[in-house]
Amino acid sequence: MAIRRVPTRAGDEAWLVTGYDQVKALLADRRLGRGHPDPDNAPRFTSSVVLGKPHKATAQQEIEKHALMRRMLAPEFSAKRMESMRPRVRHLVNDLLDDLVRQGQPADFHEAVSFPLPVLVICELLGVPADDREEFRNWSEAMSALNDEQKSMRGFAELWAYMAELVAQKRKSPADDVISRMTRQHPDAGEQEIAQLSAGLLFAGHETTVAAIDRAVMLLSLHPGQWQTLKDPDAVPAVVEEVLRHRAPLERRSDDSGMPRYAMADIEIEGTVVPAGDLVLLGIDQANRDPGRFPDPAAFVPRVPNPHLSFGHGFRFCVGAPLARVELAETLEALVTRFTAFGLAADPSTLSRRTEQLVGGVAQLPVRWTEA
Repeated sequence: MAIRRVPTRAGDEAWLVTGYDQVKALLADRRLGRGHPDPDNAPRFTSSVVLGKPHKATAQQEIEKHALMRRMLAPEFSAKRMESMRPRVRHLVNDLLDDLVRQGQPADFHEAVSFPLPVLVICELLGVPADDREEFRNWSEAMSALNDEQKSMRGFAELWAYMAELVAQKRKSPADDVISRMTRQHPDAGEQEIAQLSAGLLFAGHETTVAAIDRAVMLLSLHPGQWQTLKDPDAVPAVVEEVLRHRAPLERRSDDSGMPRYAMADIEIEGTVVPAGDLVLLGIDQANRDPGRFPDPAAFVPRVPNPHLSFGHGFRFCVGAPLARVELAETLEALVTRFTAFGLAADPSTLSRRTEQLVGGVAQLPVRWTEA
């Protein structure tokens, strides 16, 4: 079935939609959103402050707020601007790989490369001191805690307070960064609003990309034929898209989960009427493995075209998609340029997984290599 009732981690019920065509259509449906008329009594997805519960908003209020966010951010994260970041990202990747090699083998790729790279890049873009990245890690991990609401709220409050202070500083002494430009180009936006948006960017701009880089290393380790594919620079974009589509090896994520949204009006899905106020889970991971759209979906092979939904679709397509693609591509190109062999130093089944975090992924990623 393309739609069915499932329990959530918070103990409530939701509608799970898994078919590719249905998920794609709903991603672009303005009757679904993060707003709810009665947030305190709405069904919960998790205990995390991130996507755990809705905010109070009408459909129109949500549309207007989202449109403002897009106006503020879309120019900053355009494909053209992110392409201009490519040399800087390449430099950062190679510096981090230098550090990795100096550690000796095996080394933790997650700690040495996957985690610091997206943090360094998003901090540089936003104008946030990268020296504070350990604090960002603590706040992000607290925010995305699935089963500890107090911890999640505390992490978000601390990050928001930090960003609010930074926004105030940028208003007084602007620089050449995203936060400074938002304060200058959108003077009507309040400091708290820009701070909340910046906090969300900092979280989303590194958590998901960290997991994607780790996933790329795991997948390429288990499919060495694709390592050879990467030696052709023209083939790198297709490998990147397949990494984005694919799930991590031996991932234990439940197939009864998805991206949470709330019906802001009655919606008919495949003959089933979902009442306004109900929680709907958009099964992007399941849609990316729909055999009707992706033949042999479990295989890790470059596909052209590869219309995965990992970045969403329609008016909610992720503004950070161009940046994530640049970071992934530059990491993979650096690996295949610098090493003749590179891969896991442990069986994937033995890796410690972040099962209590919203984004998931692994806590460590031991690797070995042979230098070119």
